[in-house]
Amino acid sequence: MTSAERLIEQHVREYESRLKHVDELLTRAHSQAAGTPEEAIERELAELTESRDELARHVEQLRHSRSLPDQSEEGSGKGGPMGVWDAIASQLEKLIERLER
Repeated sequence: MTSAERLIEQHVREYESRLKHVDELLTRAHSQAAGTPEEAIERELAELTESRDELARHVEQLRHSRSLPDQSEEGSGKGGPMGVWDAIASQLEKLIERLER
């Protein structure tokens, strides 16, 4: 395995770990929101789920590629995928805090 392939594998593992964390937060947020009739919360969850799905597609593409994507394309100025994962997780954590009050 070349060093580039090892780097890709490392990125995939990191992204999958973040994906798992986001999925756990989404599950928790959905269960907390189940008793809330607020449409704004449902819209927020739908947007966060869509962002999660987009990043999951990125992980799949990386997993099946043989080269690292151009960093400028990865994050579109958002700090790359890791920054986006962190932003999604942070938004979910704030939403869960609001729902648990």
